[in-house]
Amino acid sequence: MEFSHVPVLLNECLEGLAIDPAGTYLDGTAGGGGHSSEIARRLTTGRLISLDQDPDAVAAATERLKGLPATVVRTNFRFARRALADLGVTAINGALLDLGVSSHQLDDGERGFSYRQDAPLDMRMSQSGPTAADLVNSESREELARILREYGEEPYAWAIAGRIVRQREQKPFATTLELADAIASALPPAVRRKDKNPSRRSFQAIRIAVNGEMDALSEGLDEIFDLLAPGGRFAIITFHSLEDRLVKNRFRQWATACTCPPEYPVCVCGGKAKAKLITRKPIEAAPDELENNRRSRSAKLRVIEKL
Repeated sequence: MEFSHVPVLLNECLEGLAIDPAGTYLDGTAGGGGHSSEIARRLTTGRLISLDQDPDAVAAATERLKGLPATVVRTNFRFARRALADLGVTAINGALLDLGVSSHQLDDGERGFSYRQDAPLDMRMSQSGPTAADLVNSESREELARILREYGEEPYAWAIAGRIVRQREQKPFATTLELADAIASALPPAVRRKDKNPSRRSFQAIRIAVNGEMDALSEGLDEIFDLLAPGGRFAIITFHSLEDRLVKNRFRQWATACTCPPEYPVCVCGGKAKAKLITRKPIEAAPDELENNRRSRSAKLRVIEKL
């Protein structure tokens, strides 16, 4: 299946990165190469390093970036420092992360990300390691409920976890629709009638857990920020409140000078801000993009500059 990807908030990202044609840039989430190709086109003597853990994405981005000053590496962005060191790069002038599932991963039913198509219950972005089926068939009710509550903000987490545990005793879960049906059947009828996609939050939660997305994001933020040269910009697109909260808090932390407790009358820590916020509030898609690309609906872009 061809890897197609319409880059979300493209112009806003390019503007946020303030690209220097001679600079070195990192795209930590290559996907289909949409953002990467536009960054690379703006470089003259500079270079772009594009990372992705998904072998399909790496193949697609490599093809799309042919002839441009770009290198594609298969790895998760949490290992950015190692990937760049292997290429002799110790500092970068800007970085972009476009978080969440790519269009290709959702549209390719066989990958098991979608609750709308029947497929093996997989959800692995890297196509290696334990699958979503392994997770739902082995974790305790308590752990499943925690995952659904924490990563999906699912109000019926305990009931859904109970249904999963009871059902897997009869027959282990193997496909996406088996899981989607079990989730829907655990919800009150009124909720099922009102919510077109009653399994959306649970699928998001399980995907985040399978791929260790929140840990990868937390580690990747620190690793990539450390690699930025002074004046370097870091632009991040998030798609759900959990990611956005983590990014917003980390950006605020870097942009705050004083870390003294609020009850101290004067600053005694002598702290210095490490960065300045370029976006005070997240940038969201303009009406024409919302109309043409439904995946832009929940996208939020935040940008920071290292001091």
